Formats: sequence, structure tokens, C-alpha cells
Amino acid sequence: MGLRHSLAHPDHDPGRYYRHAAKDHSKVTKGIDVNHFVEVRSYNLKPGTRDEFHRLFLEEAFPMLQRWNVDVVAYGPSLHDENSYYLMRRFDSLAHREQSEDSFYGSVEWRQGPREAIIACIENYAEIVIELDEAALQGLRK
Repeated sequence: MGLRHSLAHPDHDPGRYYRHAAKDHSKVTKGIDVNHFVEVRSYNLKPGTRDEFHRLFLEEAFPMLQRWNVDVVAYGPSLHDENSYYLMRRFDSLAHREQSEDSFYGSVEWRQGPREAIIACIENYAEIVIELDEAALQGLRK
């Protein structure tokens, strides 16, 4: 079933899947509990740099993220082309994400560590943040 068909299907209920805008981000429509905020970053890397980016991530950035208690859900080269990479991280809230990223990216360890080499590989990136329940989150973990 294609996307266009599923959206037009009479049983399609958008309220079943989407959270209503509210201050309490732990409440969702239809009684589905969502308590994890997952950031998905999609990196477009400069041609020919993906192997080096992956090495830098595994050897330097990933251990650093672990030391900073950042919950890395999944990461790796994208399957659709030679220049894409993804990173998924879990946070307790949007405020937790902001605080965590400000602390990590503002740290001396990051700025004097792998920052320049990693940035040199990146053409650009996009990020989204979604809310997931525990089962969905565990399904994404590598």
C-alpha cells in the first residue's frame, strides 16, 4: 500500500499517530504513551569522505558521546548512496536535548578534539526530532 493510498483510506485516522500540541509532551492522543525524544540527523558528506567520517565517529566521537552520557540509538552509513550517514540520539525532553547539545558541542573536549576533522567531512546536515514509545525506541537500537 503506497503512501497516497494509505492517507486516502477511510480507516486512516491521523489522531492515532500524531500528538496534539500541548505543554505536557508525555501525553499523546488515543492513549499511546510517548516518553522518548529521538533526534535523527542525516549527514550529507563531501564525496569520498564517508569512510573517514565513520572512522572518526567510531574512534573519537562515539566514545566521547558515551562519556557525556548521550544515548546513541543508532548510527552508520546510509544504504542509498555513498555520501550519506545518519545518527540517532535519545533525550528525555526537548529541554534535555538542548542542554545536552549545548554542553557537548561547547566543551573543550569536543572543540579541541575531533570537531575540525569531523566538520571537514560534512557538506551539510538535516535533523528532525520525533517522540517514540519504548517499543519503537528499542526497535531502532542496533
